[in-house]
Amino acid sequence: MYDLYSRLDVVRFLGRQPRVMTELAQAETLVDRLRSVDDAVLGYWAVESVLSRELLGTVMLQRIRLTGSASESDQTEIGWHFHPDTWGNGYATEAAKLVLSHGFRSGLSRIVAVAHPDNAASHRICERIGMSAEGLTDRYYDSSYLLFAASNASSPPPSVASRSSA
Repeated sequence: MYDLYSRLDVVRFLGRQPRVMTELAQAETLVDRLRSVDDAVLGYWAVESVLSRELLGTVMLQRIRLTGSASESDQTEIGWHFHPDTWGNGYATEAAKLVLSHGFRSGLSRIVAVAHPDNAASHRICERIGMSAEGLTDRYYDSSYLLFAASNASSPPPSVASRSSA
């Protein structure tokens, strides 16, 4: 986690004033906080290499924080952060698809993502996992972001029309 979040190229689009980790203790505190989330739907997941067990990145579902508020909203956000050495291999897209599907299978009806307007890679991931751009917003995290959203498309199957016998 320290290697991931101590890199400016990973955190540069996070918040109004991105901050890199400067001490290992910060990563340990973050891991403890993320592990403390005890929820059947929301969570933070480490994405590891199957072969090396090396951390590739993280993906999460969490309540999104509204601008001007220290508390979370009732809206659910999906997000991801991956190590630069893994970029361009589809890991973030694959992990985000799984987490988005988990959220919808668990009963969430709408999931949002926010991405810095200049973060084209995250915009592409949002689109690849089926999210639609809804324009710029300043409703979250005290900054302006491009908002993406996906709705649970599951609906009851269409009724089968009865066939008349000839």
